[in-house]
Amino acid sequence: LRLPRGPDGCSRGFSPTSLRFQALLGGDTVAAQGARAALRQRYLRGLAAARGRPTRFCLRAGVQVDAVFGAADVEAVAFQVDALRTPLGVQAAALLRCADVLAYSF
Repeated sequence: LRLPRGPDGCSRGFSPTSLRFQALLGGDTVAAQGARAALRQRYLRGLAAARGRPTRFCLRAGVQVDAVFGAADVEAVAFQVDALRTPLGVQAAALLRCADVLAYSF
């Protein structure tokens, strides 16, 4: 496997300090990482504040269910809900996979 040469002639273009790498990112990596961290923190605080609130989930295939929001895991894999009202009945507690949830509102 032969990799292309980087802009300085001796590197392969994968050094985070290279001009090519900086140009691909489109700016300052530290600022972008800080912005992502701030957005993630706001999202997690919003989920923490939603505990115990009635929530409507829009799932795939146009199914809408109502529940009381419980918690979400850190990796955003699943939502834990209570009193899940589905077209088939009410479940006392359930886990909703985030991959199945298209939207949710409190």
